[in-house]
Amino acid sequence: MKPTMNDRRVLVTACIFALMSASGLAGAQAGQAAVATTAPASKQEATADKHVNDAVAVAQRMLAEPRMKELLQQAKGVFIVPTYGRAALGVGASGGAGVLVVKRADGSWSDPAFYNIGGINVGAQIGAEGGAIAMVLNNEKAVNKFMQNNTFALNAAAGLTIVNWAKIAQGSLGDGDIVAWAGTKGLYGNLVAVGVSDIRYNQKLTNAYYHQTVSASDAVAGKYSNAQAEPLKQALASAPATTAH
Repeated sequence: MKPTMNDRRVLVTACIFALMSASGLAGAQAGQAAVATTAPASKQEATADKHVNDAVAVAQRMLAEPRMKELLQQAKGVFIVPTYGRAALGVGASGGAGVLVVKRADGSWSDPAFYNIGGINVGAQIGAEGGAIAMVLNNEKAVNKFMQNNTFALNAAAGLTIVNWAKIAQGSLGDGDIVAWAGTKGLYGNLVAVGVSDIRYNQKLTNAYYHQTVSASDAVAGKYSNAQAEPLKQALASAPATTAH
């Protein structure tokens, strides 16, 4: 039977709806693909931003202690972990993520590089809350450990003396290569020396923060910058550099 004019109209209308549906599906799939591609980078950048923002509050707490302010005036760098995991049975359990900033030759502070850390030797402390921790780097030897490409440790076996800030505050020992500060009272117990293991450069967070592939050495050397780091740099700048060491 020969199709009528009405039949043709119905057929054309059906084809149009089919094409519109296919086009809409393709567009939705394309949109989903775009989200899948961009969402992880955006999430990484937000995580990096949060670490830097949280580090500002930690730096301000450190600078509120006069003796610590003196140490930061003379320091070559500082590694701040805003939130460290619970310490269980004398070993840091879940670790944490932190930011490294380095003092340049002119006394200004660098933009950050990002690292993850594993365990902290906290001696006999059992069930202690970790909270914020920081490592004040007193010399270039300490800073250079962070420029390594592989996983590394900060301890006596690595040729570094890492002393407990609580002991320095009590006036019972010198500064060492690194001073370990804890925002939670008693985290390091009565230990004189503290060790940190399994430190790894976080390439993904650093890349997301600067929107390109950046090495740790280039980040702290000033080859790249991010205006979001200004509050952290300004907070640390409130402890002006000194020539003494």
